[in-house]
Amino acid sequence: MIVLNQIIIMALLITAGVICYKCGIIGKEATQSLSSLVLMVVNPIVILVSYQQPFEKRMLKGLLWSLLLALISTVISIVISKVFIRKKSGRLAVERFSCIYSNCAFMGIPLVSALYGSEGVFYLTAFVTVFNLFVWTHGVFLMEEKLNKKMIIQAVKTPAVIATFLGFALFMLKISLPDILLKTLTYLENLNTPLAMLAAGATIAQTNIFKALKNPRLYYICILKLILVPAAACAVFCFLPLDDVVIGTNILASACPAAATGTLFAIRYKKDSLYAAELFAVTTILSIVTLPLIMNITQKIL
Repeated sequence: MIVLNQIIIMALLITAGVICYKCGIIGKEATQSLSSLVLMVVNPIVILVSYQQPFEKRMLKGLLWSLLLALISTVISIVISKVFIRKKSGRLAVERFSCIYSNCAFMGIPLVSALYGSEGVFYLTAFVTVFNLFVWTHGVFLMEEKLNKKMIIQAVKTPAVIATFLGFALFMLKISLPDILLKTLTYLENLNTPLAMLAAGATIAQTNIFKALKNPRLYYICILKLILVPAAACAVFCFLPLDDVVIGTNILASACPAAATGTLFAIRYKKDSLYAAELFAVTTILSIVTLPLIMNITQKIL
């Protein structure tokens, strides 16, 4: 019920984003600025704040397990994309990218925060770190078919990864931020869900969503991304003797819709960016149904 309520709230916020774009309140440049603000500033703050809790060996162990599960989940996604997406076309890279990489920070953080609180976000940072490392290495290779040292360095230098390393250091050293600074960061942290969903809605409004919904190929990719990938992760993770929050967080992250990064990468590497945006839009809309379903099954198994 918590998942469904949160999804409905997020759906309403996404609708508000669509309306704002259609009414001219949020333009194309403003949408990009909102996305950048969320990814480069707000998400890293959410990650940093999640580490501001008393040091416990239990949580450190859970974080390390979460890192391993995130790696396994990413490998599962890569294998599924290679096995089930074989169509030789200019869209192959975009489809595989959308199948592998989820909106684990953009949509994952608000959902995990609502379901599991700061402890869940703490474990989610491992998934976000793996996402950033893979997306700037394997993801770039997928789009450009080449990889160099600069790209690997760029992966480590992303704000989310830096915030994770900084937060982890503070957690291990048992250092608490000054109360006034922590309260300031908490105010900024609270912007995450509304800003992310407004940006998602404005992005969806820029696509011909009704035309996209008539494309059967999109539904095939959606089934892979929203059902098969998290179902495979659930089949592997749910029977491990681990904390329910660790397992639930990782399954939820893998069940999130296609990453908005796919559209940005498609533009950057001259792939079909419109198709990438359609995949983002349709997976985001359909996740309103699939996410509660996946999490309900997960919670019953756990």
